[in-house]
Parts: sequence; structure tokens; C-alpha cells
Amino acid sequence: MKGDKITDAVIEIKKERESNHRISKLPGPVVKNIDIFVCPGCNHDLRVSDDGCSLECPACHHTFECPEGIPHLFWLDESDLRTAVTKTVKSFYEENPFPGYEDIDSILTFKEKAERGIFARLLDEQVPHGSRILEVGCGTGQLSNFLAITWGRTVFATDISLNSLRLGQEFKEKNQIDNVSFIQMNLFHPVFKASSFNLVICNGVLHHTEDPFLGFKKLRDLVKQGGFIIIGLYNKFGRIPNDIRRFLFRISGNRLKFLDPRLRNERLSGQRKYIWFRDQYENPQESKHTFAEVLSWFDQCGVCFLNGIPKAGAFETFSPEEKLFQPHPRGTKLDHFLVQLWMLISGGQEGGFFLMIGRKEN
Repeated sequence: MKGDKITDAVIEIKKERESNHRISKLPGPVVKNIDIFVCPGCNHDLRVSDDGCSLECPACHHTFECPEGIPHLFWLDESDLRTAVTKTVKSFYEENPFPGYEDIDSILTFKEKAERGIFARLLDEQVPHGSRILEVGCGTGQLSNFLAITWGRTVFATDISLNSLRLGQEFKEKNQIDNVSFIQMNLFHPVFKASSFNLVICNGVLHHTEDPFLGFKKLRDLVKQGGFIIIGLYNKFGRIPNDIRRFLFRISGNRLKFLDPRLRNERLSGQRKYIWFRDQYENPQESKHTFAEVLSWFDQCGVCFLNGIPKAGAFETFSPEEKLFQPHPRGTKLDHFLVQLWMLISGGQEGGFFLMIGRKEN
């Protein structure tokens, strides 16, 4: 009997420890900025619970827990026609967190790797001190963690996939990056008030949704007047080489993977190649877009085009010293045709991905 009591006590201690690990205090930036948070269900202001471990809605009485330091604010409306696609994409990325931290062993090597990419370096250098930044669809959170390393910023990183967020949170905790918070959120049910951010970033996300334009409008609403928005999408022309490879992979039983340059890269591990292949060729939801289409989104939503990668002009080059947030020509129809044709001819580098930067005017 005595042995049984000891065993029971040990089990209770283990349960308590596991519970403490699962339910954590809310991240500091969430508590400090609670005034910008709203309930994803009813849009009422949220408040911090008395124990500091959850967010509460006094209007609809929902409580949002914070397991492992990640507030669970993901919301689904079952009457919404987009819900089925959201569920499918969420399930896909829970199985395939993208892109991962496999080859990063310290904050120093992390910064060195990020800064080798021109865009990340320029973004870090040019985002003003004191900015409040939101990354929607952060995946495993490399960019958000990178931007949060610089003192004076507040970064919120959201995604639908908890497994992706956990990897970002793990890196954050390991390297004591205090001014970034990882949050589970559905971009169609944002948990922030309108006009809350100086900069909103959404790279490689909208084309995996049922309604990319509506998603863009949701993001635009979160930007302060005069603030900036960055979106990255698959290009209709630049994506053609990827579509051809997808077809060849399918009919060959995936025996022609050498056709993808990244899958030939010997420096990448098998796991990284597997995640890339799944994301690029087996994603359950994908749409493609053109320069003209996204510029029309900007125009309809009061967003002034500033810059793009690749550049919108046919004979412009993206400089290592590029000014991301200064106005650049938006190009003509001929410019757009030539740039997108080059994306096709060059083999759809980076999966035929293009990026546009704008400033919210009103």
C-alpha cells in the first residue's frame, strides 16, 4: 500500500509538471499590448486573465489558453465557405512545418544566414526603430525571430500551424529573444484591431487560401495610415516551370526530382529537401497571380505601390542597397510582360515567387 501511495504521488508530480509546461504565462509583448487584441469570434476587446495564463473575452465568454507560451487564438466559422480549405491547409502544415531550423545552431549563425539574403538584411536595416510589426503566416518564424533580435521593435508572428509555431517559439526561448510573440491565428479572423501595425508582412500565404484578395483586405486593415504592407505570391508565369515539374513528378512516380535545382543541392539535408518538395509540389491549395492583379488590389484598397522583387520595370535591377520603402516606378503593361516572361524563361527561381511592397494611404 505504501508503495502504491508513493507511485501515485510520483504520477501526480509528473502530471503537475506536464500541466505547468503546457499552460504558460502569456508572452510579455501580448500583455504590454493587450489594448490592440480583440476576440476572433465577436471582435470585442480581450483582457488578460487574473493568473496571466490566458486571454478572456468578457462579451462572448471565450477563454484562449497559452500552452507552451503560444496563445491559441485560432478561430473557425463553420458557416464560412473558406473553412474547408483552411482546415485542409492547416492539416498540411501541421504535418510539414516550413521551412524549419535544422541548419541553425546559434543566434550568430542565424543572423549570418539571414543577412546573406539581401531582402532580410535590407528589411532589418530599414524598418524604423520602435516599429510594431506583424508577420501573418510566419511558418516556423525565421523572419520574425530575425527582426526581433534588433532592440526597440515589437514583433507578432502568427500562423495556423501549431507545429510550425512551436519551432519558432523553441528558437526564441533558446536564444532569449524577448520582443517576439508567436500566436496561432486564422488570417480571416484576425485578433488585432484595425490600424495597429507599422508594418504587416505576409509572404507565401495568400496563394494558399480560398480568397487571396479578401485576405489582402484583412491584412490592409491592420496597417496604420502611412504604414507599410509586404506580400509575396506565386506568379502566374513564373510558376509554369514548377507546374511542369509537378506533372513530370506525378507521371514518373516522383523519380525525376533532380529536375528541381533545390533538390539537387547537396548542402541541404534530406529533411529540408522533403519539406521543400511537399510545400512546392504537393500543397493542397494554390493560386497564381500577376503583377497587374496585385497592383489592382493595391489601387482598390488605397495602397500606394513602392517597390517589388523582382522590380516592376523591365530593365531595372534590385540593388544590394535598395530602398525598400521609397517609391519606385510601377512599370507599364509591357514591363510587366517582359519581367514575368523572364521569370518563366529563367526556370521559375524560388518557385516563381514575387513580392510587392506598398504604403497605406488612407
